[in-house]
Amino acid sequence: MKVVQLSGSPRANVGKKDAKAVRNAGNVPCVLYGTGEQTHFSVRSVDVEKIIFSPDVYKVEIDIDGKKVVTLIQELQMHPVTDKPVHIDFLELTDGKAVKVGIPVQTVGRSRGVLNGGRLLQVFRRLDVVGLPKDLPDAIQLDISPLRIGMAIRVRDIEIPGVKLLNDPSAVVVSVKMARNAVDIDDEEEGEEGEEGTEGEEGEGSEGGDSEKEEGDKE
Repeated sequence: MKVVQLSGSPRANVGKKDAKAVRNAGNVPCVLYGTGEQTHFSVRSVDVEKIIFSPDVYKVEIDIDGKKVVTLIQELQMHPVTDKPVHIDFLELTDGKAVKVGIPVQTVGRSRGVLNGGRLLQVFRRLDVVGLPKDLPDAIQLDISPLRIGMAIRVRDIEIPGVKLLNDPSAVVVSVKMARNAVDIDDEEEGEEGEEGTEGEEGEGSEGGDSEKEEGDKE
């Protein structure tokens, strides 16, 4: 998983009044927990927005007065009107302790069903997983090339070494649905149709040649 850096400033006071002052200054109140006592600090809103509005998930290395810790965003509170972050909880990572996080789902390849006119439907943009920090992937990549119309990839079909998926095993992650004018034809069927067409053309040509020869003999 990729790592990004973030600079934090300690907060001397904790409370609603102090949090409001932090936000008015263009910063976001934050809490760091996971090993020992909680640490209250703030980060610049413009810096953290680059992380939280990205489709990727990052490990965040926070520098608070020279002390650097590697973390994950564990909880995020957004303003209902401005859509700005108003509070963030960071979980400090340790090598031997498993953590829970949502990993983005990416599709790769070209689905055979879509090429035949079907419609690709991605139900999950992220999947919840638990694993050690060293085993967490940047993204869950699903090869959709074999999917024909009516086929799907479910949670139980996905395997990530060292990581356990927490979603319902029977849940559909991505599927190919029937669409108007779609035709489910596989490669073998296309090949057979091509062979039949070729044979038909040769038959017509040979028959025509024999007829012309017979007419010539009669004359």
